[in-house]
Order: sequence, then C-alpha cells, then structure tokens
Amino acid sequence: MKADEQADKDPAIEQLLNKMPKNVANSFTQEQLNYLTLALSARKWGRHKIDLRRTLSLPFSSRQFYFVFLFGKNSRTLSRTEKNISALSAVLCISLSLILLSVIGLLILYLAKSALGIDIFSGFSLGIWHDLKGYYDE
Repeated sequence: MKADEQADKDPAIEQLLNKMPKNVANSFTQEQLNYLTLALSARKWGRHKIDLRRTLSLPFSSRQFYFVFLFGKNSRTLSRTEKNISALSAVLCISLSLILLSVIGLLILYLAKSALGIDIFSGFSLGIWHDLKGYYDE
C-alpha cells in the first residue's frame, strides 16, 4: 500500500503528505505510515479544558471569520524569552500588589488617626475623614 492510499484514511497523514513532494510522499512504506499515524495521534498538545472554535458569518456578506479560544494547562517547556516574560510579570504583579496594600494600609491608619482626633500637622488635612463623615451623616 502506497502513501496516497494511506492518506485517504487519516486526515493528519494526508495533510502531512500533501506538504511533501509527491516522490517523497510515495516513498513511505505502510509500516512507516503506521508509525507516523501513531506519533501524530499521541500528541498531548491537542487536549484543552476549554476548546471553543466557532465560525462567524457576516450578514449580507459572503465573508466568514473564525475564532479559537483555548484554555488549559501549559505542558510544554517555556523558551528563555517566555521565562523572562513570566518572571517579569510575576515581579510586576507582586510589586503592584504591595503598592496597593501599602496605600490601603496607609488609608486605614489615616482614618484611624482622624477618628481618634489626632492632629499631626495643625491646620492641614487631606479631607478624606471629613468627606467620609459627611457621607455617613446625611
């Protein structure tokens, strides 16, 4: 059985053989094609927790568009660039979280100071406590 006969049975093999010159595609033995089929079907990267593929047709037009949304655990090894981007993203997220928590902490301390009537700088106020009291007094 030649490669062209096997290609009719498996779409992945057919697509692979169509990308080759005809003389190379026809040179595969049945055993080689069976192992190619086995190798292509054993791929793990094709399974995702969420695999949403849709085609959208525009009204009053012959054009169609498709979109693909895949979500799942990344099981492949990351390149050096991807590792650097991941590390930079982690540092950025941690930094922004610390800044946000610091601002919230300072706001809580300021409100506690104002509620206790402590005046550190006489004649100066941010106005947050006054605005908060006015909001709840109404």
